[in-house]
Amino acid sequence: MSFDPTSLQQAWPAPSSPRPIVTFGAGSIVGDAHYPAYRKAEFPIAGLFDPDREKAEKLAAEWGVTAYASAEEAAAVEDAVFDLATPPNTHAAVLRLLPDGAAVLIQKPMGSDLAAATEILEICREKKLMAAVNFQLRFAPMMLALKDAIAKGWLGEVVDFDAWLALATPWQLWPFLKGLPRIEIAMHSIHYLDLIRQVLGDPQGVHAKSIGHPNHDAAQTRTSAILDYGDTVRCALSVNHDHDFGRKHQACEFRICGTEGAAYLQLGVNLDYPRGEPDILEVRPRGGEEWIGVPLQGSWFPDAFVGRMANLQRFAAGEDTELVSSVEDAWNTMALVEAAYQSSAAPATPLQERP
Repeated sequence: MSFDPTSLQQAWPAPSSPRPIVTFGAGSIVGDAHYPAYRKAEFPIAGLFDPDREKAEKLAAEWGVTAYASAEEAAAVEDAVFDLATPPNTHAAVLRLLPDGAAVLIQKPMGSDLAAATEILEICREKKLMAAVNFQLRFAPMMLALKDAIAKGWLGEVVDFDAWLALATPWQLWPFLKGLPRIEIAMHSIHYLDLIRQVLGDPQGVHAKSIGHPNHDAAQTRTSAILDYGDTVRCALSVNHDHDFGRKHQACEFRICGTEGAAYLQLGVNLDYPRGEPDILEVRPRGGEEWIGVPLQGSWFPDAFVGRMANLQRFAAGEDTELVSSVEDAWNTMALVEAAYQSSAAPATPLQERP
């Protein structure tokens, strides 16, 4: 059987009767990704709440939805799916307002640290919430296709996973990050750690170093990490958000190698964010001699947000049996993030002195 790139799954099935969506937060991610995705998928958007009333009314007017006067009013919308596009330190308070048994999508990270993630997990368990974390990279068309190619055996056994980023990220677009003690891994590379967990499973541990840059005051913008999967699988991340020297040598790419084939991906949105460049997926399949491009039917932004919401809507309706990135599973991603920060804070193995 020959490799047919057009046969790979790239989209999540749509819910048959989507519920109205109520969003908490009116930041750039809502206007740039959430609402374009929901409107594209024809998911009904009921409205939004943000404590910054002016910002909330402006975004609501742009999308023709309601700006609720209070968080309590937003939480009272019946039969809604609640979309928390909120900073991590406010997730718990919003979750406590929601009705028991509600369907809710929580913006990553799942709290500011592992202790906060544990509190959120306990709230969701206590209130019996159908809660998932917005690790939407899992639903990007290129990632769904990659995982389908792996599942169909076109790469053989995956033994190498490299993530390489050298780019200039406009951190100023997210003013709530200013002063936070954890930024790069918790807010950005968490996507890659979560995806790696889905592809390779949980690692035995992690070696990591995450640092800032002398040209600004952000806590961390550069990370190197090795995930320990034993003696067969190698997994490494090299992340530099301060490669601000023009586009020519910038990169945002994954290389996934198996025993019989390999895949290359470009994550285009991070190159000139938020406008971005096209995503790319190429596969060197088992038994093939050439790299084959996969014609992608969408991009990480906004199409992954469609799939992420579709799975939650379908799970709430009983149409999907698995809630992908449920809070139970997402807690393990937070544990990996916590381990990476602990590793970064620990001293390195010292060099021996010359005799």
